[in-house]
Amino acid sequence: MAKIKRAGSTSPPDGGWGWMIVAGCFLVTICTRAVTRCISIFFVEFQTYFAQDYAQTAWIHSIIDCMTMLCAPLGSVVSNHLSCQVGIMLGGLLASTGFILGSFATSLKHLYLTLGVLTGLGFALCYSPAVAMVGKYFNRRKALAYGIAMSGSGIGIFILAPVVQLLIEQFSWRGALLILGGFVLNLCVCGALMRPITLKDDHSSPEQNHTGQTQKEDCAKASPCSSLTNDWAQTCDCCPLLQEYSFLLMLDFAVFAISVLFMAYGCSPLFVYLVPYALSVGVSHQQAAFLMSIFGVIDIIGNITFGWLTDRRCLKNYRYVCYLFAVGLDGLCYLCLPMLQSLSLLVPFSCTFGYFDGAYVTLIPVVTAEIVGTASLSSALGVVYFLHAVPYLVSPPIAGWLVDTTGSYTAAFLLCGFSMIFSSVLLSFARLIKRMKRTQLQLHAKESEPKLQLWTNGSVAYSVARELDQKDEESLAAAVPGYKPS
Repeated sequence: MAKIKRAGSTSPPDGGWGWMIVAGCFLVTICTRAVTRCISIFFVEFQTYFAQDYAQTAWIHSIIDCMTMLCAPLGSVVSNHLSCQVGIMLGGLLASTGFILGSFATSLKHLYLTLGVLTGLGFALCYSPAVAMVGKYFNRRKALAYGIAMSGSGIGIFILAPVVQLLIEQFSWRGALLILGGFVLNLCVCGALMRPITLKDDHSSPEQNHTGQTQKEDCAKASPCSSLTNDWAQTCDCCPLLQEYSFLLMLDFAVFAISVLFMAYGCSPLFVYLVPYALSVGVSHQQAAFLMSIFGVIDIIGNITFGWLTDRRCLKNYRYVCYLFAVGLDGLCYLCLPMLQSLSLLVPFSCTFGYFDGAYVTLIPVVTAEIVGTASLSSALGVVYFLHAVPYLVSPPIAGWLVDTTGSYTAAFLLCGFSMIFSSVLLSFARLIKRMKRTQLQLHAKESEPKLQLWTNGSVAYSVARELDQKDEESLAAAVPGYKPS
């Protein structure tokens, strides 16, 4: 196995200890995202025990998801300034403490603070640093590595969904939370695997720094808010922490960030309401948990196959398009969900939605890396996951309010579907406009390009990058034998 030096700069090894990083991120994904999604299995238990409505109970899942994403930049800061290992181990301790304290809760407010805030904060310190570390160890096989790492969510759901249901039946919801608290302590083991690596991108040369500065100046001149951009650039040069977030000035990243808000709003409620919806149409508790298991298995297939496919030469340049395609199809699946009212129809839905959910989750860090570069990936992922926070916080309670108000899940699912479709359409238009502008710039550059004329002096060829006037042509004709004026 290749040894990775902690000091000095190197290129992404695309293997070696990188596969241990993938394994560590895989386990982090199980302990964070899979466990979070399995919280929905407690939904009916919490609602019955505390005698609360849909909206009040949905806040538990919303808060844990919100805290995980809201504090993602904090996880990036801890990882960048201390180490990824310290951040993940600390996060594992906090998450486990939240589950254990939650098992002693006597009201929903106690669960909001323990299972929601404390556990969510612990997950935030673990998730984005682990995901960013995979991008530092892989370049050529980045999408495949992310596909394997992110498949932990699907595998975790497949295994944990029936197990959690069994734990609730055997030990009540309190015992199940206590056992999950011990399970997420495995995050400390995952943190120990995250060996640091320093890349060449992290130590750019003076020429690269000059090029980057020139690009910033060009961007500032082109921007309608050039004075604000210049002020930001000067501040970034003085403050290293702000320099880490200089990618926020990029237009591509801004559009991607806006689309993430709508995508996150749409994807979250399904994990809260799929089981309750299945129960409302006559599916048994075990069959409803089985739907989550199916979702998890197909999610794995989407993670790995989409990661492998988008690493192929024919699709490598179209990862961005594949991402928005997957998000749009998940939105269409949402629109069909209210018409599916039996187990035989909900199983194909879980398969389709799960596959494309796994696909776009795999491509989020890949697309982010293409936009901002590997050196800024950890900070950029922190911002991207931070943007998930508000939608994750408000979308399940809004969906619950719509269910309570209308007495049906239709309005909630349609709103989520249109939100994801809008996210995909927004990215499509942005991509189209950028391509049109690029084409116009290329045509303009060709029209304004000076004609290139070649002349020789003996065996040496020279290139004259200007239009020659009549006198120059006459002087060349006299000086160079065989030269014919154009």
